[in-house]
Amino acid sequence: MTTLPQTRRPELKTSLPGPRSTEIMARDAACLSTSYVRPYAFVPDHGNGVWLTDVDGNTMLDFFAGIAVTTVGYNHPHIVQAITEQAGKFMHVCLSDYPQEPTTLLAERLLKHVELPGQPWRAFFGNSGAEAVEAAVKLARHHTGRSHIISTLGSFHGRTYGALTLTGSKTKYKRGFGPMLPGVTHIPYPNPFRPPFNSTPEHCGDAVLDHLKMLFQTVLPPDEVAAFIIEPMQGEGGYIVPPMGFLKKLRGLCDQHGILLIFDEVQSGMGRTGRMFSFQQFEEYGGVQPDIVTLAKGMASGMPISAMLARESVMTWPKGSHGSTFGGNPVSAAAALATLDLLEGVVRHPGCGDSLMDNAAKVGKYLLTELKAMQHEFPFLGDVRGQGLFIGLEFVDAKGQPDGRLRDQLSQEMFSAGLLNLDCGESVIRISPPLILTLDEAKVGLKIMREVFDRHT
Repeated sequence: MTTLPQTRRPELKTSLPGPRSTEIMARDAACLSTSYVRPYAFVPDHGNGVWLTDVDGNTMLDFFAGIAVTTVGYNHPHIVQAITEQAGKFMHVCLSDYPQEPTTLLAERLLKHVELPGQPWRAFFGNSGAEAVEAAVKLARHHTGRSHIISTLGSFHGRTYGALTLTGSKTKYKRGFGPMLPGVTHIPYPNPFRPPFNSTPEHCGDAVLDHLKMLFQTVLPPDEVAAFIIEPMQGEGGYIVPPMGFLKKLRGLCDQHGILLIFDEVQSGMGRTGRMFSFQQFEEYGGVQPDIVTLAKGMASGMPISAMLARESVMTWPKGSHGSTFGGNPVSAAAALATLDLLEGVVRHPGCGDSLMDNAAKVGKYLLTELKAMQHEFPFLGDVRGQGLFIGLEFVDAKGQPDGRLRDQLSQEMFSAGLLNLDCGESVIRISPPLILTLDEAKVGLKIMREVFDRHT
């Protein structure tokens, strides 16, 4: 008789935080920047797969992946091997001055996921999502000769000055740091759960575009707009999926006025939604191609690297006009290439099907189905939305209004039960685990959530 292995579960050996964590947290608070948030009392020591163990030996199930960064989980052998081999060759020779095969190969492989026949693209590598966004804005302004940029409310594009100006999710990011970059306008994001302009879920995208057309007629000359930057699926603002057809209509409006369309895929890209990029989820409803794409977070499963991909016809800035000392670091590029191996199915992760994109689609569909069923049991679970392993749970009060206080309480209770998670938006918990999450591990996370929800019925 064969004994099947028992599914792993969180193991809490001390209260949270334990004594060692408490000591390190005190030292951390004494010497690190006061800007760090520290929402959970957890000090990681090591990880394995989708599990993180703290310095006191408490092991947690990870449902947030370092904000959608650790694509293939912790210390994946294929990633570790790629990093080790490249570090043994060389760890830095500035990409701005010398071509390097790891970054050349990475560019070639990334561009295959955006290029259409006869439409070549090019790549610029940086260190972070904010840096990719800054590059995109510079390129858009240079190429068009225009100055204005349009962004959306609820967006998060980074916290360096240009990216911060585009960010529209929280006032705390901007308070005390003005003035911001000139020439930026924000419009509402089409949120079907909370439709702007008193519209409906189905027509909220049209309402947003009508508002933009009104701005073009009254206060914002469209021939002075360089680019519209948008997250095809909004992250920090609440893990929001726009209505079908919106992106295609936005593309048409941009084309009408010669405006570049930038898709920020920093959080939603790299296989998280079950496709390489989230905008590709809309292909069956009338596909749309952007002019520029920004990437970071999950590109290299924890190693710092970002990319700004642009149509070759758009990347017209001259040599030396933009660069980065560390951008496209060869060790990070090697980790990104290894991550692509697993996303594309060149290398298979045991128990995750043909590729990690397939696994994200399958496990994500299961989680969405089970969580939507919970909506009928728990009135405070107002909305469940997303694609793949990009899922948002919005919590509401008895009147259907956002209930951030309840969200924070539930989040902390999940954490205390061994489930790492993270908030976003006004009252949303995001589910963004490593893409190697199995169905059995997903069930463990669901069980913890249900037990927490049951205590609040």
